[in-house]
Amino acid sequence: MKRKKPLLSTSSEVTLGMVAVASGVSPSTVSRVLSGSAQVSSEKAARVRRAIDELGFVPNTIARALADGRTFNIGLLAQYFESPYYALLLRGIEEVLTPAGYGLVVASGHWQPEEEQRCVASLRSRRVDGIIVLTGGLSDEFLTALARELPVVVTGRSLHANGLHALKTDDLEGARVATRHLIDRGHTRIAFIGGDLAHADSSERERGYRAAFEEAGLPVDEALIGNGDYREAGGAAAITRLLDQGLAFTAVFAANDQMAAGAARVLHSRGFRVPEDVSLVGYDDLLNTAHASPPRTTVDVHIAELGRRAASAMLDLLRTGGSAIEPPRPQLIVRESTRRLPSTAANAC
Repeated sequence: MKRKKPLLSTSSEVTLGMVAVASGVSPSTVSRVLSGSAQVSSEKAARVRRAIDELGFVPNTIARALADGRTFNIGLLAQYFESPYYALLLRGIEEVLTPAGYGLVVASGHWQPEEEQRCVASLRSRRVDGIIVLTGGLSDEFLTALARELPVVVTGRSLHANGLHALKTDDLEGARVATRHLIDRGHTRIAFIGGDLAHADSSERERGYRAAFEEAGLPVDEALIGNGDYREAGGAAAITRLLDQGLAFTAVFAANDQMAAGAARVLHSRGFRVPEDVSLVGYDDLLNTAHASPPRTTVDVHIAELGRRAASAMLDLLRTGGSAIEPPRPQLIVRESTRRLPSTAANAC
């Protein structure tokens, strides 16, 4: 039986020289990749990083830093820095860490667990004092093991482990309130555009949508449930599919504001007015939602505040080893993209 490779290894088990042999480069090249102190070709760097991942190598400098003192750098693993959601989180994190004298070392995993693991290895090689993980696809087991090595704060999931603090927004409740808002305004044919079902927050938002219908004693039309990818193009594609199928609806609830923006663009191109013909609700309360045409109803999950609390939880872990900080509660923000459906109106777009 093949022995399973340990999730996190130590430098006493794997040496820098072993990484050099496995990647076919010199030890000095491995050192340059780890430190980022000199230019290394992308092909060689990729081979070194692949060997580091496969061997589970952790540089000795980390152990020395933990023993001798802190670097006052915090690692940040995000997913898409081009997303306004992560930009707001980053702003909130910086607002807390910078005054406390900490810098950030950032990496982007793009929702790819293998890439996220590589990013974690890279952050650790830079001797960060802790790592903040913004959602992502890393397993609970990996994060729990990582927290045995250095403090970890993770958003978007419920997880309890020594050295780790999790902050999970109540997406089920946020989605329930958003859907209930539309039902209370007379809408019963409400399309739902969810995100990637592999993401926990996406499934929670769909559960909230369904919960609102159940509370109101209304059936859910499964044909009105589609999925995007949390990007504008995904929202546009999802609403296009619903329209092309000739399905009747008077309202749309999109599981994030970017998909809501994509849906709004398609509705406009097809001649539907928001909210006169179709009411539209988003989620997250990104900066542009208040300035959309019309200003969009959404669920404010207080993104920057979540970032501030994640950073504060990291400082708590560094100081005391634990934290009691809770995530902010989602809040419905009613703007001009939803309206009460007249009792005489046909319940179809």
